[in-house]
Amino acid sequence: MEAVALSEDLSDSTQRSDSDSKQQIYFIPYSWWRDAQDSVLGDSDGKRGILYVTSQASSYAGPMKIINNIFNSDLVFNLKREDTVHSGENGEVGVSGRDYALVPAEMWVQALRWHSDSKAAVKDGKCFSAAEDDMTDVYPLQLRLSAPRETNSLGVRITKKDNAVEFFKRACKIFSVESEMLRIWDFSGQTSLFFTNEKSKFPSYQRQSEGIPLELQVYGLSDSFKCREGKKDERAAQHSTIANSCCGSSVMMNGSGGITNSNFIRSFWGSSCEAGSLGLTGLQNLGNTCFMNSSIQCLAHTPKLVDYFLGDFGREINPDNPLGMDGEIALAFGDLLRKLWAPGATPVAPRTFKSKLSRFAPQFNGFNQHDSQELLAFLLDGLHEDLNRVKCKPYVEVKDGDGRSDKEVADEYWRNHLARNDSIIVDVCQGQYKSTLVCPVCKKVSVTFDPFMYLSLPLPSTMMRTMTLTVVNTDGNSQPSQYTITVPKHGKFEDLIQGLSVACSLGVNETFLVAEIYNNCILRYLEEPSDSLSLIRDQDQLVAYRFIKDVEQFPLVVFMHQLMEEQYMHGKMTSSFGIPLVSRLCNSASGSDICNLYLKLLKPFQTPRNDSQECLDSSESATLEEVNGTQDTTPPVLGGGVNSCYGNGADSPVDFGFQFYITDEKGTSKDKKIVMNEIVEKEESKQLNVLVCWPKKYIAEYDTRLLSSLAEVFKSSLFAKKPQESVSLYKCLEAFLKEEPLGPEDMWYCPGCKKHCQASKKLDLWRLPEILVIHLKRFSYSRCFKNKLETYVDFPDDNLDLSTYIAYRSDQLCNRYMLYAVSNHYGSMGGGHYTAFVHHGANRWYDFDDSHVNPISQDKIKSSAAYVLFYRRVIEV
Repeated sequence: MEAVALSEDLSDSTQRSDSDSKQQIYFIPYSWWRDAQDSVLGDSDGKRGILYVTSQASSYAGPMKIINNIFNSDLVFNLKREDTVHSGENGEVGVSGRDYALVPAEMWVQALRWHSDSKAAVKDGKCFSAAEDDMTDVYPLQLRLSAPRETNSLGVRITKKDNAVEFFKRACKIFSVESEMLRIWDFSGQTSLFFTNEKSKFPSYQRQSEGIPLELQVYGLSDSFKCREGKKDERAAQHSTIANSCCGSSVMMNGSGGITNSNFIRSFWGSSCEAGSLGLTGLQNLGNTCFMNSSIQCLAHTPKLVDYFLGDFGREINPDNPLGMDGEIALAFGDLLRKLWAPGATPVAPRTFKSKLSRFAPQFNGFNQHDSQELLAFLLDGLHEDLNRVKCKPYVEVKDGDGRSDKEVADEYWRNHLARNDSIIVDVCQGQYKSTLVCPVCKKVSVTFDPFMYLSLPLPSTMMRTMTLTVVNTDGNSQPSQYTITVPKHGKFEDLIQGLSVACSLGVNETFLVAEIYNNCILRYLEEPSDSLSLIRDQDQLVAYRFIKDVEQFPLVVFMHQLMEEQYMHGKMTSSFGIPLVSRLCNSASGSDICNLYLKLLKPFQTPRNDSQECLDSSESATLEEVNGTQDTTPPVLGGGVNSCYGNGADSPVDFGFQFYITDEKGTSKDKKIVMNEIVEKEESKQLNVLVCWPKKYIAEYDTRLLSSLAEVFKSSLFAKKPQESVSLYKCLEAFLKEEPLGPEDMWYCPGCKKHCQASKKLDLWRLPEILVIHLKRFSYSRCFKNKLETYVDFPDDNLDLSTYIAYRSDQLCNRYMLYAVSNHYGSMGGGHYTAFVHHGANRWYDFDDSHVNPISQDKIKSSAAYVLFYRRVIEV
C-alpha cells in the first residue's frame, strides 16, 4: 500500500487561521481507504469525491523527447478533472493498485485507527500505537502545482532540486503515467480551489510562476510494510507487556498520554533491568540529517531532560516570548522524545521536528549536511526561550565591581541572569565563567561574569602551524634544500626566521633573505620581523637565500632564467623557468663578472658531462677557481678573462654561451644587452635584475627539474595520511583558559584610555552546570579554505575532575563529571557522517547510527571522531 500526505507550504501561515495552517491532505491507496470509508464518513456527504485522471504533459513529446529528458529530468504530468462526481462505489475501483484518494488528516488518522482496531492491535484499548508504525515509513516528497489554461486540469511537477535522489526515484515509480492510467479521488475538496477562483487561499500563491509547493508524505512502498501487517498482533502484545511489566506507563501516538512515573528514567539509569530496551530507538535519515539525529540522541538521553519532556512540560511553554518560537520547537522536540522512549518503538522519522526546525532556522532547510554542534546550540537556545518561565523580562543594569569581592559580583550577575532567563535548560545546562580584560596601556582591569551553555575548546594543535621553505645557498657549493618547521599559528615573521635558523644550523656570521616566488620571479621580500605569519598563505612558495653577513652592504643581483625558444619543459609549454638565483655584486662589476657569478651559482645543478665537453669544463673551472679564494671575505665578484663566456672578446657568444640582459623585476623585458668587457651601469644601492637566455642544448647540461623544484608553504592532500596527533582534554581546557591578547578584529574599548586597544583576556570557570557540554573545535575556517583536525583527544569517561580549573569552589557541589554521550563526526570537511555513542545504564554503551542501534564496547568510545562530549555531574553520597 502507499500513503502520500500533501501538506501545504506554511511559509506565509500568518495570513491563515490556525486550523487551516495545521491542516494536511493525505494521499492514500483507495483500496485501503475504501475498507474504512463507511466507518469514518458514515452517511455524510463526504463520501462523494472528485475524480482526476492522470495524463502525460505535452511539453516533451516527439523525436526530441530523449534529448529533453537528459537536460530536464523533472517528473511532469497533468491531473484532468472528470465532469461527474463519483461516490467510488464501483467494485473494480482500487483493484489495479493505481487508484488513490485525497483525504484530510483527521480522516486519515481515523482510517488508521479503524485498521488498527480491526486487527486488534491493542485489545484492551489502553493506547493506540499502531499508527506509530505507520508513521515510520513515511518519507517527504515535494511537488509543485500549477493551473494550465485548461480550466479542468492541474499541472504537477516533481523535481530533483526539491527532493532527495532516492525519494525522487520512488516518485517516478508511483506517478509513472506511461505504463498505466492513474486515478485520484479527492474527498478533501482542496483541489477545487483551483477551479473556483480561490487559488489565493494557498499560502504560496504569489509564487505561482514556480508552482505552488506542496509536501508529499509517501508511505507503504517497501516490503517491510506488507510483512508488518501480519505481525502487528504480535508486536502490539509485546508493547503492552513491556509497558506493563517495566514502567507501568502508556505513551500515546499523539503524545497526549503521560508517564505515570515521571522519574522512571532516573531509576532506570542505574538499573540492570532488561527494560533497558527503552530509549534504544533509532532516527531515520531524511537525507543528510545524520547531524540532527546525532545531537537529538545525545539530548534524548540526558536524564533530567528526559524526565522533564516525558512529564507535563506543556504547562511551562511560553508562546508569547518574542525571542521564542511560539512553543513549537519545544512541542515538536517533546513529541519526538516521547516516541523515542515509547515501549517497543521502531525507528522514528523526525519529519515534524525537521519541518519546524527548517521553519525557524532556514539555515537547516533542505538536504545539505550541517554541523551537529551548530544544531545543538540552536536547539538548546530555542528550547530555553520556548520554555522560559519569565513572562516579562525586567530591565537589568550592569554595575561595576567597585572593589567588591568576586563572589558578590558573580552572584549579582547570576541573579540578574535568572531574572530574565529561567527554564529547564538554564537549570540543567548553563554555567558561568569569569572574564578578565586588562588594558596594555593604563592597566585598567574589567571583570564580568557571563553565562555559558557549552564550552568550545580549541585543540592545541590549532595553535601551531607547519611551514615548508626552500633554502638556497648563494656560494654555489650546494643544492637547494627544503625544510619544514613548526611555528605559532598567530606568530610573527621573526618566529619563522628563528625556527628556520635552528633547522638548518645557520652560522653566527650568516643571515637569511626570505622572498616569495611567483611565476619564476621574486614577488616580494619578507624582511619586517613584526609582520604576522597570517600574511603567508599555505599555497605561497617561499625561498630563503643564505648569505654571509659581511656582504650585506653590496647591492643584490637577481638572475631569472628564460629559454631562447619556447618549448615543452616538464609537461608544459614555457619560456621562463626555475627559481631566481640571488647573490651580491659590487657597483663596478663588468659583464664577465656577471657571467662568472651566474656560472658559479649554476654549478650545483650541473649534470655529468661526456668527453667532448672536457675542454669546456676546464675553461669554466679555471674561471671559477680564480674567484674561489675571495668569496668568503669579499663580495662574490667573479674575475677572470672574458673568454670564459664570449669568444675572443667579441660581443657574440660562442656555441655554449648564455645571453645576459638587464630586465625588470618580473623578467618580462630585455632593456639592455650586457657586454662582457664593459662595466655594467646601474642605479646606486638598487638591485640588478638580469635575464639569462638559455640555448636549447643547455637544457640537457643542467638539472632544470631541480632548479625548478619549489615547495608550497603547506601542501594538503586528500590522500596523504597525516600523523595521528594526541592531546589530553585537560590540555584543551588549559588552552581555552590561557591568557592571550585579543585579535585586531576584537579590539576592546578601554574606559580609562577612552579608545579601543588590544587588551589581554583571561577566562576562568566560576559556576559549573549539572550537564556539561564540551565542543571540540575540530573545524577551522578561513577566507579560502576549510580544514578539519583529526587530533585524537584523550577525554576521561568516568572521572572528569575540574576541581583545579574552577576559580570559585563550593563545598556543596561536586566538580567531578561522568561521560554519558558523544557526538561523532567521521570524514572530511563539508561532508562525512555523524553518529552518537550513548551510555545506557551500568557499563553498557550503544552506537546510534541513524536508524541502526547496536551495542559498542566502552574501549571504543574514545576516537579521533569525537566532536561534542556530554558529561553529567557525579552525585556524591
